[in-house]
Amino acid sequence: MLFSLIESFRSALIAIFANRMRSFLTTLGIIIGVASVISVVSLTGGMSAFIGDSFEALGSNSLTISSYTPFEDLMKGVRSRLSPEDLELIERRADGIASITPILAANRSSQIRYGPQTSFSEILGTTYAFQDVSQSYTQAGRFLAQSDNLTRRRVAVIGEEVRDNLNLPDNPINEYIEFSGEWFKIVGLLESRGEVMGQSRDNLVLIPYSTMVSILGNQTRTDIGIQLTLSPNAELDLVMIQLTALLRDAHNLGAGEEDDFRIQTPEQLTEQVDEILGTLTLVVGGIVSISLLVGGIGIMNIMLVSVTERTREIGICKAIGAKSHHILMQFLIEAMLLSLIGGTIGLASGYGLGVLISSGIPDFPPASVPLWAALLALGFSGAVGVLFGILPAAKASRLDPIDALRYE
Repeated sequence: MLFSLIESFRSALIAIFANRMRSFLTTLGIIIGVASVISVVSLTGGMSAFIGDSFEALGSNSLTISSYTPFEDLMKGVRSRLSPEDLELIERRADGIASITPILAANRSSQIRYGPQTSFSEILGTTYAFQDVSQSYTQAGRFLAQSDNLTRRRVAVIGEEVRDNLNLPDNPINEYIEFSGEWFKIVGLLESRGEVMGQSRDNLVLIPYSTMVSILGNQTRTDIGIQLTLSPNAELDLVMIQLTALLRDAHNLGAGEEDDFRIQTPEQLTEQVDEILGTLTLVVGGIVSISLLVGGIGIMNIMLVSVTERTREIGICKAIGAKSHHILMQFLIEAMLLSLIGGTIGLASGYGLGVLISSGIPDFPPASVPLWAALLALGFSGAVGVLFGILPAAKASRLDPIDALRYE
């Protein structure tokens, strides 16, 4: 049996390499399908790893609290919010919190100006604790101070991209930028943090939280975000339970009502991103996998042609004692090898394409192909070869030796 298997592999390889161009064209559908799937997986895999590392930089003891409105309520014009009173409640009554800061985004034009230069940036009102909870530190100047917030100073800390967009000096400290009709003195320049999913983290302007409140006006429906870090001895689950109870009570939510806020850890944010990327990979992979089926049909057609071409060869083999299962195994192995060769070429091509695309996009994370994806691609390729090779192999094994020898 082992000898028959080895001979079948040898005969299959001889037949494949005897018709190199036809074999290549036969596997082209498999190559395109596997290359497409692997390139998508390599890009999303690299992005997922990069995002995971970015969230891990926040630390395992940090929490983000934000408002949450179900889609049905949004359609009704109802919107949930977190208020400054919620922040005060947490500061006053929650245990196990080391640092906490509000985050209030500008809801007017986020255009900033320096001399004749203008740019659009993400402008946030926050406090001195922001640098600890978000791991954002300055490379020049200083961060926002508690006194800035208490006195509503017009000062700002900017990101590298803001400095580039406004053509500010290499050291922009003590320069002035304009936002919402107000002039802000730059007191700090943040360290560069790159991009996440195409979203720059350096196109950022931070101003004191109380200053942002005064600029936006006395709005009774202000929606803020809250970020905090836990004390070294605090238990994450207990703090989350306590925060949930405090906010549900403050928002007068009944026992059967859904939370109108979300408390998330960096791990949960990473899981959400991974779930989105995983869904994207499955959808795109499912679409391009049609190429694998097309390639399988191509293999079946060529194998049927091959059976016809080698009818006399099959007759001779049977005449000298070859059994039907030997013929079946030979053609089945040939179809599987065609698929596996195509899958291997597609795997290498897909990874190369992923590396090429990732290197061509600035700040894009390097492509990464997980082992399971490579094994799955090759396994699926082999399965396609077996599936679509059964019919030609069965046809070859059922040939009558007398009729096969007569075939011209």
